[in-house]
Amino acid sequence: MKRPTLVLLTALVLVGCQGSEKRRLKSTYAVRLSAQESGCDASLRGLSAVSTEIAWASGSGGRFLRTVDGGETWTSSVVPGAEELDFRDVQGFSADIALLLGAGEPARVYRTEDGGASWTETYANETPGVFFDAMAFWNETDGMAFSDPIDGKLLVISTTDGGQTWKPIPPDRLPASRDGEAGFAASGTCLAVAGEKSVWIGTGGTVSRVFRSRDRGATWSVFETPLGQARASAGLFSLAFIDPQRGIAVGGDYLNPERSQQNIALTRDGGQTWDLVITDPPGGYRSAVAVVPETDPTVVVAVGRTGCDLSSDGGRSWRSFSEDGYYCLAVSPSGKVGWAAGAEGRIARLEIVAVRP
Repeated sequence: MKRPTLVLLTALVLVGCQGSEKRRLKSTYAVRLSAQESGCDASLRGLSAVSTEIAWASGSGGRFLRTVDGGETWTSSVVPGAEELDFRDVQGFSADIALLLGAGEPARVYRTEDGGASWTETYANETPGVFFDAMAFWNETDGMAFSDPIDGKLLVISTTDGGQTWKPIPPDRLPASRDGEAGFAASGTCLAVAGEKSVWIGTGGTVSRVFRSRDRGATWSVFETPLGQARASAGLFSLAFIDPQRGIAVGGDYLNPERSQQNIALTRDGGQTWDLVITDPPGGYRSAVAVVPETDPTVVVAVGRTGCDLSSDGGRSWRSFSEDGYYCLAVSPSGKVGWAAGAEGRIARLEIVAVRP
């Protein structure tokens, strides 16, 4: 097991002092990355951090993992009958309840209510070309998942009972996809939700765009982003929102993972316009990004095949904290703990600690 790595980042915080006068205080964030034993060699693409102690992971070969002790131990198993499936995303609700998203073809969703001892198939789709990229939930009952385009439109499904049943969003409600446009199932995070009703879907390939709904899929708009280079291997790979207005999109070109240009953009208007980060961007192609809750200024983490980066100013500037490569990332609701996972069963615990004067 690797020794934890530590990096300190300093941010400036404005606080009120003596009426209208203000003074600047330094806020230092300590980042600790500790490798853990996953007990498998699967390619891990999905992560869900339920709490500082409970987390789920998923990957190739029908594999899922669970920890209930902060990652000190991970249990690893395969869903019976799903040995050929690639679980590109997982959504954990508790130590007992979780969903697994099989990309396809065939595409499947499984639900457990007993910590993975047994699984129930709650969705199946064998339509030619189906390939699910991600799912996300506003709460324990309401969520969405989406597939690459079928007949020129993204396939979006929704649930109001925690994934026990799913209904497709009527295709005529969705904008048309362009030829060669699709999602990237690199980390299960190219679909994001925020607030009570807002949802975003990020795409790449011939064009990099964001599909947005402010009413849980009843109506949609689509907007261009500056990520990628109009190549099948490039575009927007992951989305995270601080609130319904402020968001971060990361990506790049997975066939050119060292390239740090056109790999991050920010929005302040709910995804309608995106500004490319040019100064101090992440150090290459990044496949997952996550906002760290309960941090001020907002801390954001991004991971990819060539390393891990952290921003202490909401994504405007970045600093590397590890050269280890990971595919996916999740942060607990408290913001104190997260996990990153990747190839050959690699998994690590991430701790972010604010040290204020």
